[in-house]
Amino acid sequence: MQKNITLNNGVVMPAIGLGVFQTPPDATTDAVQAALEIGYRHIDTAAAYANEREVGEGIRRAGVDRSEIFIETKVWISDFGYDQTLHAFDKSAGKLGVDQIDLFILHQALPGEFDKTIAAYLALEKLLADGRVRAIGVSNFMTDHLHALREQSAIVPAVNQIEVHPYFSQPDVRKTNAELGIVTQAWSPIGGITSYRGDSSKSTFTDPVILGIAGVHGKSAAQVMLRWQLQLGHSVIPKSVRRERIAENFDVFDFELTADQMAEIEALDTGVRGGPAPEAVTLEAFGREIPEA
Repeated sequence: MQKNITLNNGVVMPAIGLGVFQTPPDATTDAVQAALEIGYRHIDTAAAYANEREVGEGIRRAGVDRSEIFIETKVWISDFGYDQTLHAFDKSAGKLGVDQIDLFILHQALPGEFDKTIAAYLALEKLLADGRVRAIGVSNFMTDHLHALREQSAIVPAVNQIEVHPYFSQPDVRKTNAELGIVTQAWSPIGGITSYRGDSSKSTFTDPVILGIAGVHGKSAAQVMLRWQLQLGHSVIPKSVRRERIAENFDVFDFELTADQMAEIEALDTGVRGGPAPEAVTLEAFGREIPEA
């Protein structure tokens, strides 16, 4: 049975969602439809993924009532600024085919132009006050970004979506999230990003510790990592376009890791980030136009 997480404003969010990062538009609709048919009720996308329209189509094809589905999407840095971010909501909602977005978050901080980050977040607060979104949050915010945001805004983010997997567990940011009442949401929760480096011997999927724990429970490495995340209280958004993998990633509620197994996985942290360094994110390096339609 799906596990839910209650956010700091009382909104209930399914703990497991389907992520669609780097999922081609022509594969997104089928993946979303499959996930909803399997039992998922949380879909995570982003304006920068260029597949929001296909996410909306997958939701419609699945035939699940909109009230049962938790839709999350993100504002890209090119649309930061108060008015620009209000318009970014219109673009995303239009592509998704919805009037209300359940969780609307900032995709990155802009450390060198933090005033734009603040203005964008204040727009999220306006959207929340107007009922156009049910919860607001951030992504890839480090501890200093979170504290700076708190000093210049009224509402604590409900979620901070960050890279978290056994090889990069970010304990300091997770601690800050917990102290502020922010849910840690893990992207690349099973360490898929570790498989892109060309050295399979250093992939979480082939790690002997994880495989050993998987063997004890009769589960896959991916299922063990997802269970580890859930027992830490995290939200997870694993990605796949294969129906059998989507189903496997959802089948993690019938076993529990021991305290020793949790500690063994936590000890695998290498401190090596797979994604872009948050402090290096600039409009010059990462800016891209988000189309109107």
